[in-house]
Amino acid sequence: MKKIKKTFFPTLFAVLISVTLIPNTSLSDNLYNGFNVSKSLIPQEEIIKGGPPRDGIPAILYPKFEEGKKVQWLRENDLIAGIDFSGTQKAYPFKILVWHEAVNDEIGGIPILVSYCPLCGSTIVFRRDFGEKTLTFGISGLLYQSNVLFYDHQTESLWSQLEMKAVTGEIIGTKLIVFPSVIATWKEWKTRYPKTLVLSKDTGFIRNYSMDPYSGYSQSPSILFPVKYQSRRFHPKEKVLVIISGSKVKAYPLSELDKLKSPIEDEVGGNNVIITFNKERNFVEARDRDGKHLEYFISYWFAWFTFRPDTEVFRK
Repeated sequence: MKKIKKTFFPTLFAVLISVTLIPNTSLSDNLYNGFNVSKSLIPQEEIIKGGPPRDGIPAILYPKFEEGKKVQWLRENDLIAGIDFSGTQKAYPFKILVWHEAVNDEIGGIPILVSYCPLCGSTIVFRRDFGEKTLTFGISGLLYQSNVLFYDHQTESLWSQLEMKAVTGEIIGTKLIVFPSVIATWKEWKTRYPKTLVLSKDTGFIRNYSMDPYSGYSQSPSILFPVKYQSRRFHPKEKVLVIISGSKVKAYPLSELDKLKSPIEDEVGGNNVIITFNKERNFVEARDRDGKHLEYFISYWFAWFTFRPDTEVFRK
């Protein structure tokens, strides 16, 4: 394990700054964008500003949807995060997620947060209900280990996406529950689920959803913000499937899965898992032997490794 240096993509950084809505000077000048981090589960000195201020990257609070069969603006190879639950299917295009990073939604009566950190390539859907309380989430403008820190509007606690819990604030230590989702091309998803709904571009914000502000970032070995550890076992931006089973987690680099014939059977935390992977279709999912979706998500290798340098890694 080795510390790595901070590197920058000037064009990307300029784009991130430009998406700020209405800068708040008092918050922008504050070291932590106005959040109280006096009690924190992560080192305060490792909480840094990502560029835009609090809500400079605006989360979607009231998502609108279109019928998938009527959608014309998605290309067949565009990636989406998909959810199939309780007879309803929803697709969240990365073209939209990359500009907002958080969609507060619900499916089958369950409040969910569709989260995406472009810096870490991490796409995770969480539940937003905590007992009798339902939270809504925004983007704090802060980062920890290059990963987005969300905040909830009700308590202003900060939440780490890859730590999967609240790391500061009133409900510090509260854990996030992963909700099953898949990553797929639009063609693959609409073929499987022709009645799917699609997150609309009518978000209430003016964004050029045909432009990718992170163009080239996923291929580059460089990282925009510093992280604590790195591993040379895989390319920093290698995508890994992370499967959670109880207290155990295991990382499956997609390049390793590609060496084997799908479906691939393995074991995590004493539970059998069956992974379906198709490189051409950018499709990957994990189920148990009964066909039930497991808790899992996709992340860049560098990001998952810096959070879990002791992670178990699947190799052919």
